[in-house]
Amino acid sequence: MDSSTSSAPLELQHEPDTLATNAAPAPETGLRRSMGARHLVMIAMGGVIGSGLFLSSGYTISQAGPLGAVIAYLIGAFVVYLVMACLGELAIAYPVSGAFHIYASRSIGPATGFATAWLYWLCWAVAIGSEFTASGLLMQRWFPGVDVWVWCAVFAVVLFGLNAVSSRFFGESEFWFSIVKVGAIIALIVFGGAAVLGFHPLSESDHHPFLFENFNTSGGLFPNGLSGVLVTTLAVFYAFSGSELIGVAAGETADPARNIPKAMRSTVVRLLIFFVGAIAVIAATVPFDQVGLDESPFVTVFSSVGIPFAGDIMNFVIITALLSAGNSGLFSCARMLYSLADEGQAPKALKKLTRRGIPLAALSVSMLGGLASLISSIVAPETVYLALVSVAGFAVVGVWMSITASHFFHRRQFVRNGGRVSDLAYKAPLFPLVPILAFALCFISLIGIAMDPNQVAALYFGVPFVGACYAFFHFRYGRRAQVG
Repeated sequence: MDSSTSSAPLELQHEPDTLATNAAPAPETGLRRSMGARHLVMIAMGGVIGSGLFLSSGYTISQAGPLGAVIAYLIGAFVVYLVMACLGELAIAYPVSGAFHIYASRSIGPATGFATAWLYWLCWAVAIGSEFTASGLLMQRWFPGVDVWVWCAVFAVVLFGLNAVSSRFFGESEFWFSIVKVGAIIALIVFGGAAVLGFHPLSESDHHPFLFENFNTSGGLFPNGLSGVLVTTLAVFYAFSGSELIGVAAGETADPARNIPKAMRSTVVRLLIFFVGAIAVIAATVPFDQVGLDESPFVTVFSSVGIPFAGDIMNFVIITALLSAGNSGLFSCARMLYSLADEGQAPKALKKLTRRGIPLAALSVSMLGGLASLISSIVAPETVYLALVSVAGFAVVGVWMSITASHFFHRRQFVRNGGRVSDLAYKAPLFPLVPILAFALCFISLIGIAMDPNQVAALYFGVPFVGACYAFFHFRYGRRAQVG
């Protein structure tokens, strides 16, 4: 958010205004609007496409079965569309950096905005540490004599440098990171899809599954029942997290009214094609009771169709995917801290910008947060780190619920204040069905978490964390930040 426009008290800023129709450009003294639609798309893709697809998709198929996994990812893509529709309207109404808590502060209340911001910051801070660790472990395939911590340090310096130069430089680096990942997914869909259709000249095997014969398992179309699909659907929601990064970058986007909707439409379509397409090919190629047990399902598929050096190629791609997600996560963390400071809810030092418009202090603190989670994953994996990871998982759905609720209240306030829906630069369709349905589906996923012993820890740690955020806000800021 621009420093020149955000110094007003919260009680004044909470009033809905005509930002919904025309987003004023940021002055040069604030964050620079230097990113276009292609940068936004790749930032979102970079945040979403990571180890969840390249490493964990096999587990998803083994739990839900081939058809069940495809259905679960279709449901996940549908929820992403609903959330992105709400996000599109909000991002143009408030085209500011670190925008999620701004939406909640203006539309619901400043305490909710505060809790949303810290949930999302912690989510990505934990992810950064996790991705450094995983990348270091994967590098040992080629450099077994180098300690994991050395690679973690190297990757930390690289990502910090990419973020510290300029937002456009960050956007360009994320664009090329994402190109590598997207290329791997396209290759899987093309070569795997050709093999499923019967064309696999490089394969050493005499038999390759034809069409969808793997979908008819010994246990039927749903070998683990519909409950397996339900639990998988919950996990898929988390797999799609990162698509909301477009909202974080709204404050550094040129012509947000045009580029944000364009980027959101492209992101939803690409995620649908890439995720569902990749899952369908993997499920059709590898038996569900064998996939993902000892290697990336991408390696399994590439090896089955005869692609040489499949293991080394995918090791490189997965490391790239992890660093890409970390790159987007660090960007998100820094902008969230900057925005909190801009609202007077974090130390003013975090609001300082470099001459290139980079919140370097916020970036440094976010990197320290990532390194702290990295250390806790080694020193206290069963206590502190477990709590952090659980809150991070809970945070994704919590932020999506905040976005959809903010959109519902924002639209109502806009109309009540005399605004015309036809004047909106972008409007979510089928209001109020879209925000209500999105909120309900996210809430159902939280109920489902309570029924899954593998995920219930997210509620044990996540709910008290949100409560602590509300309590701290009211204790620290009290009536000063309340809307009259």
